[in-house]
Amino acid sequence: MKVYEKLLDENKKWASQQAETDPAFFEKMAAGQSPDFLWIGCADSRAPADRITNTQPGQIFVHRNVANLVVHTDLNMLAVLQYAVEVLKVKHIMVVGHYGCGGVKAAMSHSEMGMINKWVRNIKEVYADNRVELDAISDENAKFDRMVELNVMHQVKNLIKTSIVQKAWKNGDGPYLHGWILKLDSGTINQIYEVAPGDLSEVDDIFRYDI
Repeated sequence: MKVYEKLLDENKKWASQQAETDPAFFEKMAAGQSPDFLWIGCADSRAPADRITNTQPGQIFVHRNVANLVVHTDLNMLAVLQYAVEVLKVKHIMVVGHYGCGGVKAAMSHSEMGMINKWVRNIKEVYADNRVELDAISDENAKFDRMVELNVMHQVKNLIKTSIVQKAWKNGDGPYLHGWILKLDSGTINQIYEVAPGDLSEVDDIFRYDI
């Protein structure tokens, strides 16, 4: 059996087990989705949203990229965000980073990595904005961990800067915004940041739209 064929084999086993446990499971799946959560997480293979939250298909709408970024020019992320907020009416958006993130680590270096440079440049901006705090941390591991946290908080603020979120808040549709960090060595998630619907205090006035 080829390596990839094992995935297909496991899929068949999973589908069979689900149908045996709940005969109506796939009928409900095919009928549509109404998740309460949008998960903007890292593409790291060690951080699957459903497994680490013990949730089932249909409960979390997921977007993942390197280092869980919310970039204002990323049409993929913006399309997911708009659909989640305006169509699915999610109640919570979580930006979920993790300690040991390779994307954040790359951004903290001076390495030339081709196209990857274009992406992690967004994280370098976070470092530049917080240089005084970060340069004061002598322990490199502690600095790395803090950079992961600052990156998550920055991406949550980037969500606030979107007209998509501000419009939803104006219409009274929520959602709450959360910054979460996954600890890979324990599998646990901690919330380090939260923004309630309508709270624009975390962003400069220039980012507030007349909606």
